[in-house]
Amino acid sequence: MKPSPLLLSSLLIILSITFSHGLTKKPTDLEVFHTYNPSLKLRPPTHPSWDDTMLQMQTKDTSRLQFLTSLVSPKKSVVPIGWGRNIVQNPTYIVKAVFGTTGQTLLMALDISSDNAWIPCTDCVGCSNTVFSPNQSSTYKKVPCGAPQCAQVPGPICSQDNTCASNFTYGSSSIQTRISQDTLKLAQDPIASFTFGCIENTIGGSTPPQGLLGLGRGPLSLLFQTDSLYKSTFSYCLPNFKSTSFTGSLRLGPVGQPVKIKTTPLLRNPRRSSLYYVKLVGIKIGSKVLDISPSAFTFDPNTGAGTIFDSGTSFTSLVKPAYTAVRDEFRNRMGNATISSLGGFDTCYNVPIPIKTIPSITFMFDGMNVKLPQDNFLIHSSFGSTTCLAMAAAPDNLNSVLNVIASMQQQNQRIFYDIPNSRIGVSRQMCS
Repeated sequence: MKPSPLLLSSLLIILSITFSHGLTKKPTDLEVFHTYNPSLKLRPPTHPSWDDTMLQMQTKDTSRLQFLTSLVSPKKSVVPIGWGRNIVQNPTYIVKAVFGTTGQTLLMALDISSDNAWIPCTDCVGCSNTVFSPNQSSTYKKVPCGAPQCAQVPGPICSQDNTCASNFTYGSSSIQTRISQDTLKLAQDPIASFTFGCIENTIGGSTPPQGLLGLGRGPLSLLFQTDSLYKSTFSYCLPNFKSTSFTGSLRLGPVGQPVKIKTTPLLRNPRRSSLYYVKLVGIKIGSKVLDISPSAFTFDPNTGAGTIFDSGTSFTSLVKPAYTAVRDEFRNRMGNATISSLGGFDTCYNVPIPIKTIPSITFMFDGMNVKLPQDNFLIHSSFGSTTCLAMAAAPDNLNSVLNVIASMQQQNQRIFYDIPNSRIGVSRQMCS
């Protein structure tokens, strides 16, 4: 029996409406702020000089690299404490998140190398003045000890009232949280019963003042808890920290993501499955592929060796053989210009450098090449004419075997994370 023309027409209308809704659904975009954004008023009233700012960022990077190295180290129980202030105390990039039925807004650190979310709560000892008040939210609840989430947090503890708590370290901080659930709102998307840690006590200088939002691949990360909504897919475009607008975007879910984009496979380290490992196979200066031993890029889950993308480190760090090759060829291309240093940067120039003199730098990944814009590997002084190669060797005292592709080298590019298809993509996009 043939379907009637009326039935066929109705089906076509339904399909048309469904298809058009799928095409017109708006992506979930959150603004990404650099902590230097003047509208947030997170910097001290007296701004440091350009040189002091660079030194502070390098100091924080040293501690951040120690933190990352501790994550991949076979002896994970030992978390080294770095000198100076840790990058995560004053996180590089933050997003606005709203908690509870009363809509309490917090500026949370964006960390793709962490799994969990935690925020400072009322009566917290050692927290900032901006805290979440559970008593003001009718949807807030504590997680009982028998809940599966309690077994998924680091250092779980069952309290006397049979609710779950957690003690863990983050960088140089010790943090105690009450495992909780409440509504989290990102952009216009409400996420019911979102599990997070309500900080009750923190000691040390590494705790982000208004909390942390982890975008790793662990069971309590934002990606895992919102998989039905965002399909474990996201991208971001990080703004240049010296731009005037200082805003980028975090796009959650598959809608609106780049379609034509070169990608490289994601690798999984079972010792630290949340980190975004990729296969770096070489580096080019200009058109020359540098002579770097493949061992500098080898992925080894047992030692943590390999290459990761990280949003919390400011300047790319390469294992010494790789960095030495990059530095020496860069200096060679720059000719006879006098070389100086600035903190951890050992290749700086104090005279104006013609743009045509500066060679290009390209990271060669399995399946894609990423040619860096000059703003992604050179830092120019706001005063004077100092210019530095904004990369460094992994610090000797860390015995680090980890290459870290940091935020400056990612800025003004759309970095696309497609977890279901195990890939990362990079496409050029101005977001500052």
